[in-house]
Amino acid sequence: MFKKIISIIIIFNLFSHCGFAPLYSNKNNLNFSISSIVFEGDKVINNFLKTELNQYQKINSDKKFDIIAITKYEKNTLSKNKAANITNYQLSTNTIFKIKSGDKIIKELVISERKIMDNIDDNFEEQKNERTHKQNFASSISNKLLTELSMLNDN
Repeated sequence: MFKKIISIIIIFNLFSHCGFAPLYSNKNNLNFSISSIVFEGDKVINNFLKTELNQYQKINSDKKFDIIAITKYEKNTLSKNKAANITNYQLSTNTIFKIKSGDKIIKELVISERKIMDNIDDNFEEQKNERTHKQNFASSISNKLLTELSMLNDN
């Protein structure tokens, strides 16, 4: 019994000090700001992106970026059953970011996301599910953009 307790304490101690840190844990320590964002394309994804990126507009920093975001969202039929009813959709979004510093475009970044969604008989639930996927797309896209902006800032 005593050996089990000591081994549990040792294992817990080893795992708690392994040096794990979340990938995006230092979001608040970024030394750049977004001075303006212009959105074109899908309104729902753009609203989610705006919500995600607004917190980086209020940071006072020497390095400021202007961003133009153009989003394109598609919902394509992926497969049908024997009765010609849709069984799967492929949701995809392409976002083009034009990153400007001053008056010149310093980088053009294209981020694509895809997801396969099963068809749901209830239209309300399907729209709710699709909206959740759009929100996940926006979160992933904003994280990739912030990573790219931090790399640009380091150069």
